[in-house]
Amino acid sequence: MWTAGEKQFHVFALLDALIKHLPHHWRIGALYDIGCQIDQLLKKWELLPEWSGHSECGVSIFHAYGHQWTCQLWYHPQKIEIWGLSDGEGCEWFWSELQ
Repeated sequence: MWTAGEKQFHVFALLDALIKHLPHHWRIGALYDIGCQIDQLLKKWELLPEWSGHSECGVSIFHAYGHQWTCQLWYHPQKIEIWGLSDGEGCEWFWSELQ
């Protein structure tokens, strides 16, 4: 978690803080550049077990194509029902327009 690049502990802290304020029956989703790694760590270390059946992780479309083929199959937002037709790049478009 302390390697260069994406700092995964920020994601876990944000998810933990968010989940504490949501009803347990809700279904939540998180699109992130390294959503595949986050999902695997949540399962491997059994983090946030109370939300394991109520959460989905995905990788935004732009970043999904830079990942392995299996990652694209499992974590592409248009392959997961919760995301609908979202591409996960809304923030990228917003920041691009601000330039």
